Order: sequence, then structure tokens, then C-alpha cells
Amino acid sequence: MAISRGLQHFLKSGGVIAYPTESVFGLGCDPTNRRAVQRILRLKGRPQRKGLILVADRFRRLQDYIAPLNEIQTEHLHLSWSRQSRPHTWLVPAARHCPKWLTGTHATIAVRVSSHALTAKLSKTSGMALVSTSANRRGCQPARTTRQCYRLFGNQVRVIHGLTGRARKPSTIQDLCTGKIIRP
Repeated sequence: MAISRGLQHFLKSGGVIAYPTESVFGLGCDPTNRRAVQRILRLKGRPQRKGLILVADRFRRLQDYIAPLNEIQTEHLHLSWSRQSRPHTWLVPAARHCPKWLTGTHATIAVRVSSHALTAKLSKTSGMALVSTSANRRGCQPARTTRQCYRLFGNQVRVIHGLTGRARKPSTIQDLCTGKIIRP
């Protein structure tokens, strides 16, 4: 699970990575780099209006993108992430300054603290939250191996070698304010 110290520089300079998550490979980049995010959207054929998920090794790395939450809401997030029987992504109110290239047409931002050791290490090593969207082209199945990532994207992304977690389905997505499950 060796991760290069140059990863932060690579991401800050607009690099895109494919990396294993709890269930599938994800495409990721520095969420503050608009060009890198647009590159991911082009690679996938995904419209910007849909918004993207951010993952991190700890809640603190996500806080700049989130509007202030009350104590009960924050506790709810932490509790769901500490159990981690299945990955859980939350739609939370976005900070006013959160880039539209992350939120799309929504007033919320999707966030998750990852229980996947390699995903968490990528966030920790790079010192940032990462964009996390499934490594696939629009309408196709997501990649589950490094080989599939190379087949899909060739040298357009830096593939981080590793295994996905044991989750059979992508993360549950739930709205923090309404409690509504968006993706079971």
C-alpha cells in the first residue's frame, strides 16, 4: 500500500487518479481544481449538474465544503461512519463558497468518511478530501480492478493499485436534513 509523497503535488497540479474504494474503483482529484474535476466529468460523460461525492479520512477535511451543522447533525454523521457496516454518503448543506462544479445544481454536497484503508490513506497522504465518483463511463458498470481501470482510461489517469473493499453495492446516499434515502 505504498503511496508516493508526490501524490499531493500530482493532485494539486490537476492530476486525476483511479483508486479502490469500499465497493468499486473511484475517479478522484483535488476538489478545488476545477480543470481536474471537469476532466473527470469528460472522462465519464457525466453532466456537472449532478454533483459529485467527496471522501476523506476524517471529517475535518470535509468541513470547508459544508455549511455549519448543529451538534446533533454532526453526531449523526460521526455515528454512521463509525459503524461502517456499509459505506454511507450524506447529502449535507453546502457551504456558500463551495464550488458549483462539486454541487452541480444542488444546495447540498455529498460527503463520506471512508472506511477503506487505502482510500483513507490517499486522503491523509494528500492532505485533502478527494472527489470520488465511480470509475466508469456513463451508463456502464464501474471498474472493480486495476486492469479494468487501465482498459477504460489507459494513461489518462494514474491508477493506484489495490483491492476494493467487500461492499457489494456503492454507498448508501442519504439526505441529512430530511432523512430521505436517495440511493439505498
